[in-house]
Amino acid sequence: MRPWLLLKAFDVPFEEQNVSLLGLGTPGLTRRLLDYSLSARVPVLIDGERVIWDTLAICEYVSEQYLSGRGWPENPGCRARARAITAEMHSGFAALRTAMPMNCRAKRRLVPTGAVLADIKRVDEIWSDRRPIEDGDSWLFGEFSIADCFYAPVAFRFETYGVVLSSEASEYMKKLLAHPAVEDWYHDALLESEVIVEDEAGEDV
Repeated sequence: MRPWLLLKAFDVPFEEQNVSLLGLGTPGLTRRLLDYSLSARVPVLIDGERVIWDTLAICEYVSEQYLSGRGWPENPGCRARARAITAEMHSGFAALRTAMPMNCRAKRRLVPTGAVLADIKRVDEIWSDRRPIEDGDSWLFGEFSIADCFYAPVAFRFETYGVVLSSEASEYMKKLLAHPAVEDWYHDALLESEVIVEDEAGEDV
C-alpha cells in the first residue's frame, strides 16, 4: 500500500499487478513470488531492468528518481525526523502488527495487550506532534510525504478495530483516510474477495 500511495499521490504513472497471497508460507506461493523478486516477497517495483523490493527502498527510489526528493520534507531537520518515524514504523510496532492485522473490509473488536496499548500510545504521540504549516492544516510534516504513506495502514487498522485516540491524533487519522489516494486504494480494496485466514483476528462487530 505504501509505495502505491506515494506513486498515486504524486501522479507518477505505474502499472499495478496483483499477486494472490493465498497459500501463505507454502512453496507454491514462494515460487510464484520468485517470478518477480529473489526476495520472494511483495511489494516489488520493476523499473526497466531495475528490481527494487522492500517498501521503504521502493519509496526512497521513487522519491529520488521521479520526485526530485519531494517524497521527504525539504527542511533538513524535518526530513531527518520524517525518516526516523518512518524507519520506526518500518521495523517496529510488532505487537500492534501481530494483534491487529490490516483488514479494511471488516469491523472487529479485540482486547489489546499491554504491548499493543504501548504501540497505540506511541502512534498517537507521533500523530499528535505534527509540524504545522502557515494555514495550520498539515500532514505529519506540512506536505504529504513518505512518512504519511507509512502510517496509512495503521489508520486502517485503528478504524477496523475501533481504537480510540486523542483528539489531535484522531483529527490526523480522519485527514489521512480522506486523502484522495488513500480513498482510491480503499475502494479498490473493497473489490477484493480473497480471505487469508491466518490474518483474521478479533470478533465481528
